[in-house]
Amino acid sequence: MDFSFSPEEEQFRQDLREWLRQNLPSGWGSTFRAPKGRERIAFLRDWQRKLHSGGYLGLSWPKEYGGRGASMIEMAIFNEEMARVEAPGPLNVLGLGMAGPTIIVHGTEEQKQQHLNKILNCEEIWCQGFSEPGSGSDVASIRTRAELHGDEFVVNGQKVWTSLAQIADWCMLLVRTDPDAPKHRGISYILVDMKSPGITVRPLQQMTGESEFNEVFFEDVHVPRANLVGELNNGWGVALTTLMNERGTASFGTQARFKIIYDNLVGLANDTLRDGRPATQDPQIRQQLAQHRIDVEILKLNCFRNFTRLLRGGTPGPEGSILKLWWSELNQRMQDTAMLVQGPFGQLLRESPWAMEGGRWQYNFLRSKANTIEAGTSEIQRNIIAERVLHMPKGR
Repeated sequence: MDFSFSPEEEQFRQDLREWLRQNLPSGWGSTFRAPKGRERIAFLRDWQRKLHSGGYLGLSWPKEYGGRGASMIEMAIFNEEMARVEAPGPLNVLGLGMAGPTIIVHGTEEQKQQHLNKILNCEEIWCQGFSEPGSGSDVASIRTRAELHGDEFVVNGQKVWTSLAQIADWCMLLVRTDPDAPKHRGISYILVDMKSPGITVRPLQQMTGESEFNEVFFEDVHVPRANLVGELNNGWGVALTTLMNERGTASFGTQARFKIIYDNLVGLANDTLRDGRPATQDPQIRQQLAQHRIDVEILKLNCFRNFTRLLRGGTPGPEGSILKLWWSELNQRMQDTAMLVQGPFGQLLRESPWAMEGGRWQYNFLRSKANTIEAGTSEIQRNIIAERVLHMPKGR
């Protein structure tokens, strides 16, 4: 692994740091408080447009489609620096990271002209219609069907865990168009206007009290055949492009975020008294903090190894399951330690005036429980690692 960067890449980093310093809201990281509800949506939309005007959106997209044509290393630096200052992400994250790159690779020229610029300037918000009840980690087992009638598909079925569906304008939707084909075949990838008649979106409330995800119902929804991406019944290959872009160079940001979480956890332990002494002097907590530091370093080295492989011409493969399994379970372990450090105060939520650090650790503790489910359960990740990385035989 090569940990060094060229002078040009370091200059890109310094330019980005200066841009963030000038453009993040005043008091960011200290006194600034992000708005909630509709005001938060407006805040993130404005932030995305600011990133776009600064030339830091669609970095890896070809210049002819409004991007910067940035290298993979520049993308990795961008993700790392955004994580370092805990900058907000763009609102249209699924459009930028998944729908746009997929349309660039597989879309028609008409689809590119219709959608790409609107994705960049946040005129179109996108959601991803892949998971279904009974088809989560095993995406290829989807049952939402689309029947072709002349120049239109008629879609019926249900999707679930659909982030941003409540505000989305468009959906990248996987549908079954040949029910008699093997499950990885007979699937098509279509773009659906979320304002089409027959679409019902129902938010799902989580234990945090928020509704990040939704279930979406399609009842005789008419979609033009011109919205098909790639070939009919060959949507699985298109979907793989979407899923590869979901991970891509994001690992640099992941390892940077986890270093910040660890540093904040140590700060919490230093500022919290147990038996009249800082919690960092408690042998049990010291042992857990030491283990977390080791685990964060393991995450960093695996991220660099994965990224080095991509730079050498590889493509995202099953090794990505190692990173997903590691960070999701590591986050849960660190949040458990945060609850241990706080003792009885760990029971207080954000609404309580006595909650430590505004109750953010309690929120993160609850939210972390989803980490080992979303983007592929830990059980599925272990199966992938065993079968496709370690080449172990399948169980009988």
